[in-house]
Amino acid sequence: MATFELYRRSTIGMCLTETLDEMVSTGVLSPEHAIQVLVQFDKSMTEALETQVKSKVSIKGHLHTYRFCDNVWTFILQKATFKSEDCQENVERVKIVACDSKLLTQ
Repeated sequence: MATFELYRRSTIGMCLTETLDEMVSTGVLSPEHAIQVLVQFDKSMTEALETQVKSKVSIKGHLHTYRFCDNVWTFILQKATFKSEDCQENVERVKIVACDSKLLTQ
């Protein structure tokens, strides 16, 4: 697996997918080119997070569900608190998806 499709469920990923689907259905773009764009999107998001994000956050909350499948961890927390050096945020429910970054570059 060259890349994970982690970012396609984000707002920007879903908008990109919808736009590419429309371009393919109208004949502006071939399906092969649309797939190449999505793969490049995954790589770009991974690279941006690795090189541009320097903040650290601690998370505390009630672990509702966790699972490990295909080298991907999924955690669902309830009443979670996110703390950084600048601020603290409380959320009722959060889903965290995590994977080994070394697998992204294979």
